[in-house]
Amino acid sequence: MTAGMRIDAVTRAVTRFAIDVGAPYEEFRARYERAVPDYPAEEFGELMERGAAWREVLELTDRSAPHGFMIYWRYDAHTMMRLAGDRFRCTEYLMGNHVIAERMFRHDPAVMLYAPLRTAICEGADGVTRLVFDRPSSGFGSFGIPEVASVGLELDRKVAVLLRALSVPVPATLT
Repeated sequence: MTAGMRIDAVTRAVTRFAIDVGAPYEEFRARYERAVPDYPAEEFGELMERGAAWREVLELTDRSAPHGFMIYWRYDAHTMMRLAGDRFRCTEYLMGNHVIAERMFRHDPAVMLYAPLRTAICEGADGVTRLVFDRPSSGFGSFGIPEVASVGLELDRKVAVLLRALSVPVPATLT
């Protein structure tokens, strides 16, 4: 190994939540996508292209994320998996807010490993639809940076607010 090169290995505990949403898959998916709208890539792209002030990014983010989050990416896993004969429906998402992420990024850009947050809406073998995600503070706390850990805990609370808006149970450990 070259002198001065370093490898850090961090082992961390992760809390994954799988919450019964009390609704059929398509109904809940539509509700989730109304509460967490798509990232308006064209509008943000225009801001980046002209080197807009951060204030404009904040304003567009506030208008675009009614519950604090936007969908940056979605993948309907079931469209591929059914080719193997699987029958379960599952859509996974990258959901987040780059304004919140920036508050951690300034301390360590590697936080982008966990931002945006991954969520999935899955229909289990029992036919029950669940929203599945890892507790945000599980990942961000692993950096050992108090400012990053603090935002991770804030994200726990913001996810709890989103869950309430979606009318699903909120795990007590998120609040």
